[in-house]
Amino acid sequence: MASQDSMTASQEPETTSQEPKMISQEPETTSQEPEMIPQESKVASQEPTVTSPEPKMISQGSKSASQEPNTSSQEPNTSSQEPVTTTSSNPSSKYSNRVVLKTILEPSDKWREFLDERVVVGGWVKTSKELNQPAVPEPQQQTTEAPNVSPGHKDVRCVEIFQSRIPIFRSIAKIFGGGGSSHPVREKPEPAIPEPPQSSVAYLLVSDGSSVASLQVVVDSSVAPLSELLPTGTCILVEGVLQEPSTQAKHSIELKVEQILHIGKVEQDRYPLSKRRLPLEALRDCSHFRPRTTTVASVTRISSSLSFATQTFFHDKGFLYVQVPIITTTDGEGFSEKFQVTTVLGKDGKQNDTGGVSLEVVKAAVIQKSNLVEELKRSESNREALASAIQDLHKTNQLASQLEAKEKLKSGPSMKVDKPSFYGEFFSQQTYLTVSGLLHLESYACALGNVFSFGPRFRADRKESAKRISEMWMVEVQMAFSQLEDAMNCADEYFKFLCKWILNNCSEDMEFVSKRIDKSSSYRLESMISSSIEKISYMEALKKVAVKFKINEEWGIALTPEHLSYLAEDVYRKPVIIYNYPKELKPFYVRLNDDGKTAAAFDMVVPKVGTIITGSQSEERIDMLNKTIEELHLPREQYEWYLDLRRHGTVEHSGFSLGFDLMVMFTTGLPDVRDVIPFPRSRGKANN
Repeated sequence: MASQDSMTASQEPETTSQEPKMISQEPETTSQEPEMIPQESKVASQEPTVTSPEPKMISQGSKSASQEPNTSSQEPNTSSQEPVTTTSSNPSSKYSNRVVLKTILEPSDKWREFLDERVVVGGWVKTSKELNQPAVPEPQQQTTEAPNVSPGHKDVRCVEIFQSRIPIFRSIAKIFGGGGSSHPVREKPEPAIPEPPQSSVAYLLVSDGSSVASLQVVVDSSVAPLSELLPTGTCILVEGVLQEPSTQAKHSIELKVEQILHIGKVEQDRYPLSKRRLPLEALRDCSHFRPRTTTVASVTRISSSLSFATQTFFHDKGFLYVQVPIITTTDGEGFSEKFQVTTVLGKDGKQNDTGGVSLEVVKAAVIQKSNLVEELKRSESNREALASAIQDLHKTNQLASQLEAKEKLKSGPSMKVDKPSFYGEFFSQQTYLTVSGLLHLESYACALGNVFSFGPRFRADRKESAKRISEMWMVEVQMAFSQLEDAMNCADEYFKFLCKWILNNCSEDMEFVSKRIDKSSSYRLESMISSSIEKISYMEALKKVAVKFKINEEWGIALTPEHLSYLAEDVYRKPVIIYNYPKELKPFYVRLNDDGKTAAAFDMVVPKVGTIITGSQSEERIDMLNKTIEELHLPREQYEWYLDLRRHGTVEHSGFSLGFDLMVMFTTGLPDVRDVIPFPRSRGKANN
């Protein structure tokens, strides 16, 4: 592949090497058109500086000709298609003729393999500077020819020759009247030496996103207008020779450019990254440009590596990957805040003020929100959440009242009542963006054994924080014939596998993260790998936080993020699994323990981010599941398909969900999840 790519790169610039081969092939054509050769030599004599910036092109071409003279004469086409570049150490991109910078710059000493190699590289200018070069006059040719004396002048004497050739004799002759000569001394006029044009060199730091390190690219003003290359963000594709820097610099290798293949210009006054070191908060408003920054690029590479590690771990363990739907009719947790999917428009082209929601759905939402308010009242731990829930319930009651009034107006005998349709003619049922894919994943686990999924999940939660926004990606796992303890062990092993993978495969990016974002990031990953996980029950956890935060040890109190962080960072200083939560604090599908008040569920809490994994054993008994659905007043029709799994071939099964974006936060040490998600979606923020 490398030889093919180099062939492609050299097809365009090698014009001069192709023309002389045509001359050798067709000597008759050359003799018929003798003007071709003098014209080229004339151009070369007029522009001597063009030859000097491209010594590699000339030396490599001549080298190839000298090594294979017979091949060049016999097979000129083959020679012109495969010139110059060696096939051994020029690893071009598979789908492009450019060389990915990571192959040159990582590891830090690999650049020695590419010295004096001709390559094509592309990327975006991060920083630049222009330096003027001192003008170097062209050396005059020394000659040993006879003095420029007209041959028609016969009586030239020796003294005149001395006077014309040696300056001191000319001066003496002037003083003494020419030494008795009756002929004036003819002085040779000195030719005027034109000053060479002032040249400059641009030093560009170019990155293509493949690594933390950037390549220094050196461009002479004779190659391209430097004003087009200097602005930050300019995209360039260049061809040149890799060499050691001519001056002492922090860069071990640089590219001496010989040809510009592409320039993507930048409007400096409108380009947001023209300013140096924008804060991460400011970069959120230009999420389409922020991957060009070193920080976001490193975070993206780490995120990509975590995604690959996830696929690797579960593939090696025999899990099957299953894609679950994003649009669903089922509330995955029973009382979550969901995004409704609608295409209903009013006659004026605007969406109806009720959003196409039926009265029955609103009444069901009132019951769900009432249950949530009661749970928060019992916990007495999060007063802000309670106040927000009460306000939300009040608005829902108002909406229900408005819908009831509209229904009464439509119920008159003279008015035609249309058939209820939630989404026009598209869906026949109420649909949402999925909150969790675990329920759908269960159906495949109950047929295929161990399965996992990886995708976006959505919550219309107005109470967003630095660790939770509307759209986040989750890794979800379901295992048939397994119990709660099995899910805990799998979650622990998977989490440690991710930590070890990053340390082994992202050393350059983690070094940058440790320097610029969080000094303890690498140490934190190492400590997670070496430490054993701590498992405590809900009551044990409650007792420890009650002393610290001076709260009552009352059963059913929800542990806040502050409580959980205290346990992981201050008490145990390692991963902690908290299990056997009160059943009221967990989703409806979690298996009820034999004590009748705790649920077979767990949370894995780690330093820096808090809860990173939630898991449970699902309720496989249809009578217990039916009872829970009735107690919570959930719409039974939504879950009939889910109940079918219990009616036909039920089995014990368990699983868990890992917040993928939270895992990236934990790895990099960034404090806000919006800085690790490529295009974050939060309340009032969906710009692209």
